[in-house]
Amino acid sequence: MRVVLSRDEDIEVVGVTDSGENVLPLVGQTAPDAVLLDVRMPGTDGLSVLERLRAEYPSVSVVMLSGIDDPALVRGALDRGAAAFILKHVDPRDLASAVRQSVTGSIFRPLDLVDAARTASEDAGLTKRELSILEELPAGGSNQQIAKRLFLAEQTVKFHLTNIYRKLGVSTRTEALRHAYEHGLVERPLSYVA
Repeated sequence: MRVVLSRDEDIEVVGVTDSGENVLPLVGQTAPDAVLLDVRMPGTDGLSVLERLRAEYPSVSVVMLSGIDDPALVRGALDRGAAAFILKHVDPRDLASAVRQSVTGSIFRPLDLVDAARTASEDAGLTKRELSILEELPAGGSNQQIAKRLFLAEQTVKFHLTNIYRKLGVSTRTEALRHAYEHGLVERPLSYVA
C-alpha cells in the first residue's frame, strides 16, 4: 500500500507502522492529514485506535481498511468517526483517490443509506447471510471465490444464491444484481451503467 500511495503525486506517505500501539505516537510525530488504519492489527485493534485518534487528533481524517465487509463493522467504524471504510480487495489504482476524497470530505455515505438497504433486504425477505452473498456479486468471481471471501463452504453459497434468485424472482446473477441495484439492496458501483 505504501508503494501504491507513494506513486500518487498528491500523496506523501509520512509514516508506517504495523502495531496499533504505535499509531498515536506516529501521528503525533508526523502530523498527517489522513491515517489509513487496518481494522485488525497486532496489539490494539483498529477500532480502539480509531476512537483514540478521534479524541486526540480530531482534524486527522481516518480511513479504515479491512478484508471484512460485515455491515456491523462498517457501521461501527463510521459511528466511531471514520471518514471512510475501504475493503482490501479495492483496486490498488483506486486507493489513493479514496484516501484523497476522505481528506477533502467528498466521500459521503450517510448511515440512513445503510438502514435503507437493510429495510429493502427485509422487504425482499432476504436473510443477513443472503444479503452478504448478494453484496459479494459485484466483486465477481465464482461461487468458490465468494465462499472463500466469506469463509463459507461453496455449497452454502450455492444454496443461498438459489434462495436469493427465488426471493427476487430472477434466474441469473446478472438479473439478481440489476434487481439489487434498482431496489437499493446493493450500492451501485461508480462504473455501473444501467
